[in-house]
Amino acid sequence: MSSGIYNHRTLQPTAPTAAVAVSVPVANVNIAQPTSRLDECLETVRREFELVAQDINLLRNQRDEYDGKIANQVNELNQIRGHIYQLEERHKQLKQNYEDEISRLRRELDATRQGLAVQGPYCPLLPTPTSPPQAAPPPLNPPPGYAYPDYAMRGDRERDRDRMIDRDRMERDRLMERERERVDRERDGVGREGKRKERGDRDRDRDRKPADYYAPPIAKPGSPHPSNSVQPPPHFHGQLPSPQSLASQQPQQPPFPPSSSNGGGLPSMNTLSSERGIGDRMGGERGLPSMSDRGMDRERAIDRERGMVLSERERMGGVGMSTVGGSVPFSHAPGSFPDEFDPAMAPPELKKEGSDWFAVFSKHVPQRRLDVNLVHTLEHESVVCCVRFSADGKYLATGCNRSAQIYDTKTGAKTCVLIDDAAAKQGDLYIRSLCFSPDGKYLATGAEDKQIRIWDIAKKRIRSVFDGHQQEIYSLDFSKDGRLIVSGSGDKTARIWDMETGGHLALTIADPPETDAGVTSVAMSPDGRLVAAGSLDTFVRLWDVQSGHLVERLAGHKDSVYSVAFTPDGKGLVSGSLDQTLKHWDLTPLMRRGAGGRGYDSVKKETGVHEKCPCTVNFTGHKDYVLSVAVSHDSQWVVSGSKDRCVQFWDLRTAQPQLMLQGHKNSVISIDLSPTGGMLATGSGDWGARLCTSFSIYSSAED
Repeated sequence: MSSGIYNHRTLQPTAPTAAVAVSVPVANVNIAQPTSRLDECLETVRREFELVAQDINLLRNQRDEYDGKIANQVNELNQIRGHIYQLEERHKQLKQNYEDEISRLRRELDATRQGLAVQGPYCPLLPTPTSPPQAAPPPLNPPPGYAYPDYAMRGDRERDRDRMIDRDRMERDRLMERERERVDRERDGVGREGKRKERGDRDRDRDRKPADYYAPPIAKPGSPHPSNSVQPPPHFHGQLPSPQSLASQQPQQPPFPPSSSNGGGLPSMNTLSSERGIGDRMGGERGLPSMSDRGMDRERAIDRERGMVLSERERMGGVGMSTVGGSVPFSHAPGSFPDEFDPAMAPPELKKEGSDWFAVFSKHVPQRRLDVNLVHTLEHESVVCCVRFSADGKYLATGCNRSAQIYDTKTGAKTCVLIDDAAAKQGDLYIRSLCFSPDGKYLATGAEDKQIRIWDIAKKRIRSVFDGHQQEIYSLDFSKDGRLIVSGSGDKTARIWDMETGGHLALTIADPPETDAGVTSVAMSPDGRLVAAGSLDTFVRLWDVQSGHLVERLAGHKDSVYSVAFTPDGKGLVSGSLDQTLKHWDLTPLMRRGAGGRGYDSVKKETGVHEKCPCTVNFTGHKDYVLSVAVSHDSQWVVSGSKDRCVQFWDLRTAQPQLMLQGHKNSVISIDLSPTGGMLATGSGDWGARLCTSFSIYSSAED
């Protein structure tokens, strides 16, 4: 068989082939229609392409525009950054100047204390014309559309600022030159009248007037003042200052470099203290010091910067003081504030710092016995004039303008707000004092409208109103049984009120009318037998509650007494004064003779001898007015708040300062310790109150 894969037949065309040949022309005729449709599609695509190209061009233009804006903003940011760098350099230079000056002043202060000559002339803190040149300001050609304040105006402001600095420096130099001339004239024996004729300048005489006005005058022979040498400064109508005026008076020497904010910064010339007491109102006004006051305040500030306190009597050409060069050494003793508690000088192991507070512990205490921690910061809408714990320590009441608030001490939550809607709407109405009843049901508040309001806390309503005082009410305190409440006012009286009947017993200071003896603080003894009151005339007085007789008058402070507190056993009393000190008074002589109902004058008349209650401990260390004091529940510690913004803890027995706590940016107006222990509350002119834990630390040996 010969068949295979290569054996096949040739295919032959069949009949239908002719038909296919005939159909070819028909196919060629039908090709024209798809071609026209293709042209239409291409035209549509072309038009779409042109639209897309236009959009792309538009977007490209927008991109270029945005790129230009971004470039401009980057340039502006670079210029701002350069400006910030320049400010940082200036800040560093100013900081270095301040640090150098502080170091020099410390050396000068140490040399003065040691009786050594001070080397080198005084140099003001502000930069002098010989200071290193500042960085050149940015060019005066800002880019178009620049939104930052224009450079030309900023340059004018800087030049104005420089001129003000130069004027201030020249003023300081002029004041120093005047002081040197005065000292030279005094050494040459030129009297006060001769100096007035030589100076003859009316403005200078006016500048010197406040020094004589506010300085402690020399007492006349036979003066009843306890010190026999210095009388308290004048006060007007027994009134303490408004909370705003007290809060606005900043300390002249912050313990650490302040921030640039107004709240914590250096005081301006018109806010330096020109008052010796809480708020003298001249003609009913709460005004700022006059220009002449500012001149003397500037002079005092310069003196303090030099580490020397010039005698006011020497300024006015007085006699009776032996000083070298018309000045006396800085008043603080070595080891006391501000040296001991200066955070810049304290070692790390003696410091404890939080985000906005710090504590410095005493280096003279062998082992730390106290510790503190900030728990709550309670913001308010005005100056916090007073703080007070409830008897169980669970709640804290604060008083400010027109309202009293109650806070939970554990959580810091505000649980109650008490506002008298019926009170006058005009002006301020600060709650100057408040106090819980022992059972915690009522809160007593004393305000500037001379009324005492007793609030039912649960109902948030006024239970009763006590009228009788003629001036503002500055202090309140309940008796331990809650039946009585004592109040102190600028009208020179303390009054004991019966909570049930509303009747009262007036305890009047029977001093001459010209003597300003407004009551600033009151306290009732733990046994309810005595009422203590501090007053503007520097005395602390004690009355018998039953008879209303004055049984003791404590003399020793050299300025107004602003706070008093009994020790828990009732055998001692602590007082704080504008003379920057605290004192502990031993009341056991009063207990021995028995108050009984016999008055201070009758006891002296009957026996011919009056056994005084002595001052056993003197607490010195604050560098400004002491505004509030408290004693711990276990009688171990005394706590004080001051206009120097600090809170200090003291050992009650030895007066040794234990620690200094600072966090407020203004005066610490009020403090209180929890009756159950473990907590401290403070109220300040910085519109805030703070709650801190404070507890004792005992070593194993002590246990």
